[in-house]
Amino acid sequence: MSSHQSILTETNMRTIGLIGGMSWESSVEYYRIINQGVRARLGPLRSAPLLLYSVDFGPVEQAQHAGRWHDASAILCDAARRLQAGGAEAIVLCTNTMHLLAGDITAAVPLPFLHIADPVARTARQQGLRTVGLLGTAFTMRQPFLRALLEAQALAVLVPPEEEQDALHDIIYAELCAGIVRAASRDVYRRAIDALAARGAQAVILGCTEISLLLQQEHSALPLLDSTLLHAQAAIDFILDGEG
Repeated sequence: MSSHQSILTETNMRTIGLIGGMSWESSVEYYRIINQGVRARLGPLRSAPLLLYSVDFGPVEQAQHAGRWHDASAILCDAARRLQAGGAEAIVLCTNTMHLLAGDITAAVPLPFLHIADPVARTARQQGLRTVGLLGTAFTMRQPFLRALLEAQALAVLVPPEEEQDALHDIIYAELCAGIVRAASRDVYRRAIDALAARGAQAVILGCTEISLLLQQEHSALPLLDSTLLHAQAAIDFILDGEG
C-alpha cells in the first residue's frame, strides 16, 4: 500500500458543512481557525475536511432588515440541503444572527447542527461566570433566540440600551462586514463593554462573528467570550471525534 493510500485509510475525521458568507469576512476566520486547530492536534500537514457553501449576503441582509425571515430561511435551508448532498456530516452556521433560523435548518436536514450558543454557554460555566454582557447585531441583542439559550444555562445576560445597540449594529453592517476596521469604532465597543461592566457583567460575549475582527482581549478590561472562536473549536471537536 502506498503512503498516500495509508493516509486515506487512517483518516477518520468527520466532514463539516459550513454555511458562510454572512459575511465572508468572518467565514474566512472559521476556515482558518478550524484548519489551524486540526493541524495543531494531528500534525503540520493535516487539515480539516470541510464543505463551504457561501451565500450572497446581499439578499440575506435585505431580508433581515425588511423582516422577511421566511426568505432568509429559504436561502439557508437550501444551503444546508446542498451541503448534505455533498457529504457533510454536520452543519455549522457561521453567523450568530441567523441562528434565529436554527429551527428551520434543523427541520430541513437530518444532520447534527452545532449551535453557536452551546460552546459559549459551556465556556461561561467552566469559567464560573454568572452574569455576562452580550454584544452583537440589534437582532441578536433584542430578540431572545440566543439570550434564551444562555439564560437556560443559568446565565444572566445583559445587553446595552437600544440607542447604543443601534450604533454597534451599524458598525457591524457598514464597516466590519465590508472589511473596514476603524479605531474610533473600537472605542465605541470599548465604551459599551465598560458600561456593561459597571452593571455587573463579569465577561462579554462577542455575539457577532465579525466583532473579533475589531476587538481582541487586549482591548477589553473584561474577559471576552469570542463566539467565532468557540464555535470553530466545537467544530474541530466534532471533526476529530473519530480520530480517537
